[in-house]
Amino acid sequence: MLPFQQDIDACLDVLQKGGLILYPTDTIWGIGCDATNEDAVKRIYQLKHRADNKAMIVLVADEKDILRHVTQPDLQIFDYIKGVTKPTTVIYEGGVGLASNLLGADGSVAIRICGDTFCKHLIRRFRKPIVSTSANLSGYPPPQCFRDIEPVIHEGVDYVVKYRRDEEDYAKPSSVIKWEKDGSLSIIRP
Repeated sequence: MLPFQQDIDACLDVLQKGGLILYPTDTIWGIGCDATNEDAVKRIYQLKHRADNKAMIVLVADEKDILRHVTQPDLQIFDYIKGVTKPTTVIYEGGVGLASNLLGADGSVAIRICGDTFCKHLIRRFRKPIVSTSANLSGYPPPQCFRDIEPVIHEGVDYVVKYRRDEEDYAKPSSVIKWEKDGSLSIIRP
C-alpha cells in the first residue's frame, strides 16, 4: 500500500462531491478541486477572497491530458517542458472541457504537468484535472511549508491531506510561461 493511500481515497471522495482539498504539490501546498466543476472553483475564489477574473492553475498528470484540454496546442511545448528542471506552468490559448471560471477572459488556461508522485496518483485516479492555487488568502505570500498555512484555509476546505505535513523544505511556486502562437514564449513568472 502506498504511504498516502488513505489520503488519496479521502481526496477522491471529497473531489467527487464537489469539495475542496488542501494538498501538497510539486511546488507549494495548494487548495484544489475538480477543475471541471464551476461551483467548486467558485468556492476556492470565495475562500481565498480572490477576484474571480484571476485565473488559477490546473494540474494534469500527463502530456495527453493537455491535448484533451487545449484546442490547438503547439506540440513543440512538450520538448520545452522536458528540458526544464523547475516545475513550469504553461498558459495555453483555447482551454476546453474545464470550468469556465478557470479560463482567462481570452479563453486561455494555465496548465502544469505535475511531477509529484502524490498528485500524479490523485489525478490519475480521479481521471480529471485538479485545480491548484496557493494555500493562502489573496494578497498574502504563499506558504513555504505546511505550518505556514493560515487556520482560515484549513477550516475552509473539506479535507486536509496528512501526507508531507512534516516537511520543512521551503517550497516555491512554479515558473509561469505563455506559449505564443508563433512558437515563442513569454516568461510571466521566472
